[in-house]
Amino acid sequence: MIGDEEKHRDLAALAVPAVGSLLATGSRWEPYRLVDPSGAGVQAVTDYFRDLQAAGRTESTVRSYGMDLLRWFRFLWAIDVSWDRATRIEARDFCRWLLINGQPDRPHWRSGQPSGPSPSPAKPYAASVRAHNETVLRCFYAFHLDIATGPMLVNPFPLDRSRRSGRVNAHHNPMEPHRNGDRSLPAPGPEAHSAQYPG
Repeated sequence: MIGDEEKHRDLAALAVPAVGSLLATGSRWEPYRLVDPSGAGVQAVTDYFRDLQAAGRTESTVRSYGMDLLRWFRFLWAIDVSWDRATRIEARDFCRWLLINGQPDRPHWRSGQPSGPSPSPAKPYAASVRAHNETVLRCFYAFHLDIATGPMLVNPFPLDRSRRSGRVNAHHNPMEPHRNGDRSLPAPGPEAHSAQYPG
């Protein structure tokens, strides 16, 4: 619940460095590893990737989820909040940051230098990217709640009941078969989205 003690963060002044990374390992057992700014693996993400692999997710799906997690962890590192202490306030600020701050300025492919200051505001992440990011994070925290990772852990990205009905498949056409009905974990979105997620 967000109340009087809510933290007020100056998101306009927040710098989120491109620290840490998602590494391709070349191993079929651990195709991707998320590492922190010191180069150490983030065990919570490693555990989640193992669960995704056990559920039959492809390497491209693991990579797609990893890019979303990297974006979240970079935000948390910038505001100095541990992933397992994040609340709905951090989740809200992250969603606002994705929308308003937008995509990072990438170096030009030829010069290696940033493309330069732009007079226009940053281009926001597409709604589909933001929705996918939120769903991946909701599933990541749900996994850790299921395995009882820590007593203080909450899911900062719960389903918003005011925007969604409480019923699963509430808007499903009864004349059509359910999609992804045989999956043991919820799938945030098509694997084709993986190319849309810059770190």
